Amino acid sequence: MDTSLPLFYSWVKRSRAELFTYLETLPLDIYIQEHPDFAYGSLRNIQAHVVGCYFFWVGQMGLNLETDRAALESIPDVATMKKKFLEMDEMLEKAFERFMDLDTVFEITRPKRDTLMVSQRWLIMHPITHEFHHKGQLLALARVLGHPIPSHMDADLVLP
Repeated sequence: MDTSLPLFYSWVKRSRAELFTYLETLPLDIYIQEHPDFAYGSLRNIQAHVVGCYFFWVGQMGLNLETDRAALESIPDVATMKKKFLEMDEMLEKAFERFMDLDTVFEITRPKRDTLMVSQRWLIMHPITHEFHHKGQLLALARVLGHPIPSHMDADLVLP
């Protein structure tokens, strides 16, 4: 395995840890509050979508693991969501151990959708970039709900 992927993912986890530290300061009713003008509707739902993306692409498509993404919609609070992301981190560790042919393109078929040509590296990188896209949405929603991020927190990737 290319050691740059686990290193890069360690930065992603540190960035996510800062986000969780911030989210833990918010009242629960803010974390789960629905807002019709935002995709996925709430801070919790955005995070459930993100973790579900990792479970689908890395877990199901890359490692052939069964995943129950529907259960993610019922996560009640930040602490439980944080545990789900830790489970996801363990799954990524498995991918780092098992993915040995990172750049060979192969075909996958998404259930009831289409066939795509991907690589193992793509299966890891796609959910990461997707996570940061939704992190921006999450922080924008938090600001709209009256809880902007603290000035010391970066909305991007942590420094190495």
